[in-house]
Amino acid sequence: MLNPAPVAAAAAHDARRIAGERRLTAQVAEAVSAQGFARHFVPERWGGRAGTFRQLLDASVAVAEECASTAWCATLFAAHGRLAAYLPEEGQRDLWAASPDVRIAAAVVPPSGHATRQEDGWRLTGSWRYASGIDVADWVLLGSSTPAAGAEPGAQRDHRVFAVPRAEVDVQDTWHAMGLRGTGSNTVTTDGVFVPAHRSFTVGDLMRPMPGAARCHSVPFPMVAALMFAAPALGAARAALSAWRTEAKDRAAGPAGGLAPRLARTYARVSGELRAAELLLTDVAERADTAPVTALAVAECRRDATRAAAMCARATDLLFRTTGAHGLLDGNAVQDHWRDVTAVTAHATLDPDAAGEDWARAELEAM
Repeated sequence: MLNPAPVAAAAAHDARRIAGERRLTAQVAEAVSAQGFARHFVPERWGGRAGTFRQLLDASVAVAEECASTAWCATLFAAHGRLAAYLPEEGQRDLWAASPDVRIAAAVVPPSGHATRQEDGWRLTGSWRYASGIDVADWVLLGSSTPAAGAEPGAQRDHRVFAVPRAEVDVQDTWHAMGLRGTGSNTVTTDGVFVPAHRSFTVGDLMRPMPGAARCHSVPFPMVAALMFAAPALGAARAALSAWRTEAKDRAAGPAGGLAPRLARTYARVSGELRAAELLLTDVAERADTAPVTALAVAECRRDATRAAAMCARATDLLFRTTGAHGLLDGNAVQDHWRDVTAVTAHATLDPDAAGEDWARAELEAM
């Protein structure tokens, strides 16, 4: 069973060091693997759990309440294991024959670098940004644009994903960020690294269920991508509310349980916003686990997950604005959590406007 408690404890202990070093510590990275995050979506035949989205949501939120950077990496290690399950059988064997607890980083979107086809594989050269957790990863998935199989020159191209051992890539220390500081989302470079054909698949493959696969491998990527990015935002927003509440109780007293009326209204509003965000994300996870997969269901899940993330950002913004001058000081807990939520919700996958447009289109087509 996925167990977030030891990961959360290790992350809480190492949180300042993680932020300072701008990457997970070895202790926390090992806890992430040992407690089941990396294996969560790995197929059962390799010793994985082929687990549920609801389990991952709950675990991610719990860890993010202690350290959003750890939750971000842990959740993505699980998500990337799900992507790697689309590799051909031999490629999966390369990753998981010895253990399902393999940490996989990724820089898949947008496609980057250059992939040159060879008879038995590909030569990969280029640079890929924002590979979260790469410093503690065992493998990395890299996305590149390639000619479609059998296509004429100038025809439509594939967005192809390549699995490369971490030891075969170079990592540039580029992650100097205002939030999610400890994710080590550095830049990966390669210079002609060889990738066997069995270690690649296309993004188009991710849109189709695998025949006879577990439920977690039977839903298209867009149905769950926003959910997994949004989960750490909810945990970090809860942590911001907890820190804000502690600080607010020490400020000007009022009739509402020790809070001044203005602060009491803020407390109620933010608490309600986060409860609503939790309900939205829970519903998305449960639909991904059990509901029929239709174009409208995919669009609804994406709409609701991005909306929940936006609610977390709005709630945390309000907390930060009502913290007072001490919220501007380095090391203030509300500010730290606000930075993390802001960083999470800046991810392109969590754009609620784009998701809303796609949902409206799908809903009208389904009428």
